[in-house]
Amino acid sequence: MVDPLADVIALLRPRAVFSKVISGAGAWAVRYAAFGQPSFCTMLEGACVLSVDQQAPAALEAGDFVLMPATPGFTLSSPEPAVPVFLDPATTQDGTGELRHGRREGPPEVRMLGGYFAFDAPDAALLVSLLPVLLHVRGVERLSILVQLVRDECLEARTGRELVLGRLVELLLIEALRASPQEHAPPGLLRGLADARVAVGLRLMHEDPAHTWTVDALAREAALSRSTFFERFSRAVGQPPMEYLLAWRMALAKDLLGRGDMAIVEVAERVGYSSASTFSTAFSRFVGQPPGRYARRHHVPA
Repeated sequence: MVDPLADVIALLRPRAVFSKVISGAGAWAVRYAAFGQPSFCTMLEGACVLSVDQQAPAALEAGDFVLMPATPGFTLSSPEPAVPVFLDPATTQDGTGELRHGRREGPPEVRMLGGYFAFDAPDAALLVSLLPVLLHVRGVERLSILVQLVRDECLEARTGRELVLGRLVELLLIEALRASPQEHAPPGLLRGLADARVAVGLRLMHEDPAHTWTVDALAREAALSRSTFFERFSRAVGQPPMEYLLAWRMALAKDLLGRGDMAIVEVAERVGYSSASTFSTAFSRFVGQPPGRYARRHHVPA
């Protein structure tokens, strides 16, 4: 069975770039500017408070895992209040040592393993918009193990390092997303998959994006009336079915064009257009440039 979540993660092409142990003692707080790239951390010991912009504060404890697909501004602090010290996330990526907050002497009261990575997809923002702003997962040992494996691989300059890191981060993303309570997720892919009827439509569009899908056809497959399916899909995913299908087709087209090994007419057929001219018109309207120019600018050699 096609898994839309795995499709999106694979198309994002994540790669690991940085990992560091973070610790603190006493009363401390740090304020990070918005970073825009995905970040994660797993709590090793102790407790702290994570306050992400426009999200409710989250109390973190040992065994917790946090993922932010687009890392907005946030504050990390000890349970005891303190005046935040402002940090630029780009300046904390140097070196592989431990980043210490608060009191310097004595053993740390909290330790976590955190990191940032990147998405190589040219339209990562479109795909990330389908994911929650913040995922907070508690008590999933597999996530802690994966984060430690990412850390170990970051510290070793072994053959195939980048490939291994990319695969580990893909696993990390999928494990975190499927461990999250989907029915309480904000509108997006997770919430759409939590609705069994909406999930039918999502899987059909991902399984055969070139098919001439209509709302009527998808509603019949989901055993719902047209109006009910349209309303449930739009509310759960955050956009109407045909808009989602168009966005997914364009994401696939960008990926195929970036590879540089397929003619535009072939790309058009793969994403559901009967001719190269029809595809070029739709692509130019959606992306802002014709597919030929996009392919030249975004070609990534194999």
